[in-house]
Amino acid sequence: MSLRLPLYAPLLLLSLPAFAATQKVDLDYRVRFLPESNQAEVSITLEKGERVRSLDFNLGEDERFSDFEADGQWSQEAAGRGKWQPGEGKSVLSYRVLIDSERKPGRYDARMTDDWALLRGDDLIPAAKLDQQDKTELVARLQFDLPKGWKSVETGWPRIGKNRFRIDNPQRRFDRPTGWMLAGKLGTRRTRLGDTEIAISAPIGEGMRRMDIMTFLTFVWPQMQQVFPRDPDKLLIVGAGDPMWRGGLSAANSYYMHADRPLVSENGTSSLVHELVHVFGRIYGRERSDWIAEGLAEYYAIELMRRAGGISEDRYQKIREQLIRWSKPVNSLRTDNASGAVTARAVLLLQELDREIRQKTKDKGNLSLDDVTRGLMRLDKVSTQDFIDITENVIGGPSNTLDTRLLR
Repeated sequence: MSLRLPLYAPLLLLSLPAFAATQKVDLDYRVRFLPESNQAEVSITLEKGERVRSLDFNLGEDERFSDFEADGQWSQEAAGRGKWQPGEGKSVLSYRVLIDSERKPGRYDARMTDDWALLRGDDLIPAAKLDQQDKTELVARLQFDLPKGWKSVETGWPRIGKNRFRIDNPQRRFDRPTGWMLAGKLGTRRTRLGDTEIAISAPIGEGMRRMDIMTFLTFVWPQMQQVFPRDPDKLLIVGAGDPMWRGGLSAANSYYMHADRPLVSENGTSSLVHELVHVFGRIYGRERSDWIAEGLAEYYAIELMRRAGGISEDRYQKIREQLIRWSKPVNSLRTDNASGAVTARAVLLLQELDREIRQKTKDKGNLSLDDVTRGLMRLDKVSTQDFIDITENVIGGPSNTLDTRLLR
């Protein structure tokens, strides 16, 4: 028996609402380094400029950006902002940006020489508020044009061609190439740990111990995976010697370490693991709660080496004694920027809290601070009250350790 549709069926189909498909729009970044002027020439190209009403950039107040040219309209305000309203069809915004940046006098967190450039993509393409038409999806790519003699470039983004990378951040509507980048005459070691592609890169001759770092990562990686159920697709570690800043700085997919920084310092902690925790955890404090992010990073910089067998019990107790001496003057953990002493006191608090959680949850499967940490990872930013609430949820009641003047 054949099925026959009523005569008015075509009219019903025509009357159904039409749902427009999402339009993908190419967004191409192009960067050309100019060592002779300590600048980079940057262009941002939209294939269909009419799909984007405006990009409102935060240019800051240090006048690092200059020489703007744009298809459509470009306007700058005194408050360190610049607004681009692209034209119809293919639209380009171009400008120049100074590379060298001193974090402290004589210590750089971005630098370019005749042979290489080390910086964050955040400094090349500033943050912007995006206003675009509905059902528009930007497909972003980054291309580098290197000076003569420069061999390669590394970023924390997937490589899709020679000196070309795909930029895709699901957490942002405006995909910009953030994170650490290094270009020039480089030495690079590569491996894969779990599901993560690892690249350890530094300018040739800067004294970066690439194989030491790779071996150390291999040693601690399984412990990291057990705590943080979030393996990045790619991780880039970059470094250089003086006059670069003598510390470590993390981003979402990469981090920087000074070439002379030890993998494990004399006080028993590891800057390498500390920054790795920031990359994996992505835990950020709010409401004077920086102690959470910095305290957890330092706590696990000790704890994960201990679990991996790299710290004996005697050494662990000596580390605690050093933390106690260092943090003795601290009366409160509440601050927007945790100092070394505040971080040390936060570690002691977290160690005490871990013992309390384990003791109180013996009948629930031996929970620990790891469970609190995984709960914090679900939040964009965390406050001290968030930390207390998640801890009490894990324990099933109030925490004696967190009932302290340090958190008030």
